[in-house]
Amino acid sequence: MKLNHGLHLAYTTNVHRGETWMETFNSLQKYTLAVREKICPREPFAIGLRLSEHAAVELSDHAELLRFQRWLGANACYVFTINGFPYGRFHGARVKEQVYRPDWTSPERVSYTNLLFELLAQLVPAGIEGSVSTLPGSFKAFHPTPEALKAIRQNLWRTVEHIAHVCQQTGRMMHLGLEPEPLCQLESSAETIHLFEHLRAEHPHDPRLETHLGVNYDTCHFAVEFEDPHNALPCLVNNGIKISKIHLSSALKVLPTPDACEALGKITDDGYLHQVCARDAAGNRSIYRDLPEAILANQQSVTHNPQWEEWRIHLHVPFHAPPAPPFENTNDHLLGILDLLQTTPEICSHLEMETYTWEVLPPELKTQGVVDQLAQEYTWMLAELAKRGLASR
Repeated sequence: MKLNHGLHLAYTTNVHRGETWMETFNSLQKYTLAVREKICPREPFAIGLRLSEHAAVELSDHAELLRFQRWLGANACYVFTINGFPYGRFHGARVKEQVYRPDWTSPERVSYTNLLFELLAQLVPAGIEGSVSTLPGSFKAFHPTPEALKAIRQNLWRTVEHIAHVCQQTGRMMHLGLEPEPLCQLESSAETIHLFEHLRAEHPHDPRLETHLGVNYDTCHFAVEFEDPHNALPCLVNNGIKISKIHLSSALKVLPTPDACEALGKITDDGYLHQVCARDAAGNRSIYRDLPEAILANQQSVTHNPQWEEWRIHLHVPFHAPPAPPFENTNDHLLGILDLLQTTPEICSHLEMETYTWEVLPPELKTQGVVDQLAQEYTWMLAELAKRGLASR
């Protein structure tokens, strides 16, 4: 939906199942229109579209794309951003670190992302920028070699060139946003800045880099890394990095007492990777690949090592309703980003709410069905934006 200062707000539809285009489209009809009816039935409604590679290929059929364009018009909906992070199946299966495959070392990732921009150019309304978010290069454990990192940069540049070409051909303005995430090639603001320094050295004075490649700032991911929003986001901007999109989301945090670890054990799932960043009172940190590993390590060390002061867990939890003790969320990071937008809304015009793990949340973290849940998140978010003059309600 259109907000003040040229901002646009959507929720990412990767919360719904759908790997084929028909499954994706059915979810839009069943869930997205129902959310739209609750939130802004008389105003244009923005869609944060998630397309798997399979769905993207099917939608690229001319007749199918035309039907979708007509459906958008008939329902006063518009697409301004696409989630291009998960390439394949995302729900109802064991995803874990496979969500990062194919990564940016592979031609499949390049072809998929290029196709998303070709589709987006046909969907985004004139006068509105388009964005696609993607994984931050790769999972660190996959490719530790300098040769692999160079291949990632080369493939990213191929996509930058493709985006520039599509923009020139269609008159649209579009950009790709790398999404830093714990234990990935890019997991911090410092690592992100370092990548862009490499790219600038390899493509000096080429304006296409700053125009078409940037960062998708996920408030859950940066909070898990214990980054300060008033430092991380300005550092990226001050280093000339475009903020392509901001994912508005909240992580789970907890003091890892034995009781808390027992409660955490009940919410582990075999679908997604839940990286855990632990910090002690002195500020020392350690990152565990997945929640079960963190719980096990804590159980083994609790008798002879001081406990961590806090864990932050890569689990996207609803931000409109604080979880019950012993759990807390990282809404302070999310609200810090909104505070920055209040003073400098030109930093980024694309806002997307992301609570994609709703399907696997335990009952106590689900307050209602997915449509009502999304509507409640919109209500909460719009109220926070309105406090800061970024929305009218």
